[in-house]
Amino acid sequence: MALDTPLCDFGWPAPDFTLEDTAGRAHTRDSLRGPNGLLLMFICNHCPYVQAVIERICRDARDLQALGVGVAAIMSNDPAAYPEDSPEHMQALARRLDFSFPYLFDATQDVARAYGAVCTPDFFGFNRALQLQYRGRLDASGRGPAAPDARRELFEAMREVAVTGAGPRAQAPSIGCSIKWRA
Repeated sequence: MALDTPLCDFGWPAPDFTLEDTAGRAHTRDSLRGPNGLLLMFICNHCPYVQAVIERICRDARDLQALGVGVAAIMSNDPAAYPEDSPEHMQALARRLDFSFPYLFDATQDVARAYGAVCTPDFFGFNRALQLQYRGRLDASGRGPAAPDARRELFEAMREVAVTGAGPRAQAPSIGCSIKWRA
């Protein structure tokens, strides 16, 4: 079932966390932040919405990192119910696509709950003060590829956040598969 993300709650503070990446290294909110902000992306391996945009996510992450925005992806699904989202498969995907950002496993699902993540992909863009400034979509794509000339909404918004500290007031919600919560 496809879900839309809620509207951006401008200024909402990013909750702290500690999560391990696919190599077992621990990362915190503060260790991930860049000098110009932080982008956290709740994604997973099996979701067709993520699969449709993952290469553009990688492109935009590299471009944002060059602008001083820290980037990380978080996988919060229950891998017992969705084996394709297991840490081993996460590691394989990160390696295959040469992720420039850590791919973190939220084993307890506490981080997804703290952030109010509802779907994959779900994007949270914070300014350098770690105040929420973007809660929108990557671009106009859904389960299929976007048009070649699709506006890079996430990138443009986070570039604005990196430069000015504030995100655009007009934001289109992300759409994706629901987070797969444990029973």
